[in-house]
Amino acid sequence: MLPTLTDIREARSRLAGIANRTPLVRLDLPDAPAKIWLKLENLQPIGSFKIRGAANAMAAISPDRLARGVLTASAGNMAQGAAWCARARAIPCTVIAPESAPATKLRAIERLGGKVILAPFDRWWRAFDERAYPGVDGTFLHAFDDPLVMAGNGTIGLEILEDLPDVDAIVVPWGGGGLFSGIAAAVREVSPRTHLFTAECEAGAPLAASLAAGVPTKAPFRRSFVDGIGGPSVFPAMFERARALIDGALVASVAEVAAAVRVIAERGRVVAEGAGACSLACALAGGAGNGRVVCVISGGNIDEGALRAALAGQQPS
Repeated sequence: MLPTLTDIREARSRLAGIANRTPLVRLDLPDAPAKIWLKLENLQPIGSFKIRGAANAMAAISPDRLARGVLTASAGNMAQGAAWCARARAIPCTVIAPESAPATKLRAIERLGGKVILAPFDRWWRAFDERAYPGVDGTFLHAFDDPLVMAGNGTIGLEILEDLPDVDAIVVPWGGGGLFSGIAAAVREVSPRTHLFTAECEAGAPLAASLAAGVPTKAPFRRSFVDGIGGPSVFPAMFERARALIDGALVASVAEVAAAVRVIAERGRVVAEGAGACSLACALAGGAGNGRVVCVISGGNIDEGALRAALAGQQPS
């Protein structure tokens, strides 16, 4: 089930005073294949769009259930969104994170009062299916497969269309699919002419592989500095949502993403993490066409070492 336009507009009312209305800025790149704008979700209070979905989902949970606390599985950004909202409500937040999660994101979760439990990647991935973790109480906040989370994310789509009504294409990083599904649900209703593309990194691009196969399928996966997106597979429900909404699945190399991180810093004067820069990497490769293209910069929580490498023209490890 996708959120309706009414759901997304109601989410916007709930998010007033919590999530920022982030700027949409033109990127000055005369040689780019398109006219490119950046939707800077890295400027949210937690450095990521995830505050939108987390806040909207938590607003719908009863006080009795919330009193037990919340639990989420996240590589870092949804965890920060959940911890930020939990701190505001003075309730506990537990995060199941993969052992490979970046240190900068883990430190941020703990600064916000979240308790982190590190798990092997496969066990962490399983928590998305089970929506629970052994020995941990609390209401589970799913990072992407939740209509309330998607509705919160969908407010980004409304803001883009209000700021650039004649946008030809929007490129959205694909991790679990909640960001794309929410934005697409809004855009398909308000501006059906606008093309919608997902962006993945070749280190883990299961959506592109699944769309090519026609069914959810496993894809080669290796860890890279592009940690906020990518994985070995697509959740079937998210695949079906994407298939009904998508105009194309774009894939960038790790080197192209690193170059996009550098471009955003040098030309946009802001910091993007690998997942956030992946949308720009795909647009710069020409995958979104030559019109007015918006790249959603989904987050800016990047390890300092990875950022230094990208700015030096090297490929971060």
